[in-house]
Amino acid sequence: MTEVVDEQTVHARVGERVVTVSLLTLDGPAAPGEWLQVHSGFALARLTDDERLDAERIRNTTMEER
Repeated sequence: MTEVVDEQTVHARVGERVVTVSLLTLDGPAAPGEWLQVHSGFALARLTDDERLDAERIRNTTMEER
């Protein structure tokens, strides 16, 4: 997550894009630097450090295959 817009909205980087994400389904505010699981513009969950590392590994592997 890159930027807090207001209490219910943030901007998040997804690959090379920055998208608007709603926090309505999340259990409280988010802070810049947090990793969120996002689907269809809604933050569904916060990622733990282990989940974040797994996500980074998957993303890097996928990018290498291109």
